[in-house]
Amino acid sequence: MNKSEKFWDRMAKYLDREERKDEPTNVKIIEKTRNRLKISDNVLDYGCGTGTAAIEIAGSVKTVKGIDISSKMIEAAKRKTVEHKVKNIDFAQTTIFDEKLRKGSFDVILCFYLLHLVEDTPKVMQRINELLKPGGLIISATPCIRETFLGVLLSLVSKIGLIPPITSFKISELEDSIANGNFEIVETECLHKSGQKYFIVAKKKLRT
Repeated sequence: MNKSEKFWDRMAKYLDREERKDEPTNVKIIEKTRNRLKISDNVLDYGCGTGTAAIEIAGSVKTVKGIDISSKMIEAAKRKTVEHKVKNIDFAQTTIFDEKLRKGSFDVILCFYLLHLVEDTPKVMQRINELLKPGGLIISATPCIRETFLGVLLSLVSKIGLIPPITSFKISELEDSIANGNFEIVETECLHKSGQKYFIVAKKKLRT
């Protein structure tokens, strides 16, 4: 088990409480996401945490596959799925590079509070592109805190190893990272100005 897995295993019991602290923003993320979904969609929730988003959108799509590197997060997600009696979600402890995830098999990939935590953004964006069907969507919500005190603080804490690596994006850098993965950005909105949380929808380009 690597350091990131251990960190997120420890965080699993606190995640739902932390999410509730910014419930209005998270409700808006789900509402805006539902507007982009179809009942025929197969969705991958990448970095699904304790499964809150997956459970919220399950009734709007055909299937949801939730993945996370933390076994404790997945255990919590599975418990919540049983409690909510949701039948079309499958949770697994794995990474985006799991070969069991077939290329071109998803209509939508969700990346909520995740893209600033991945270690190799270009490689991850390439893999997301591979897993999406032609014209498929990546829907993300990401804090862009490069030019804030919090961003500086978290970068320092990350460098000394107390928390996993963090990329403190500017919004322009985040948009470039997504676009460079062969995506066309179709929507960008700042949902929380003080936290600089950006909701972005991008469509997989058809290669020429």
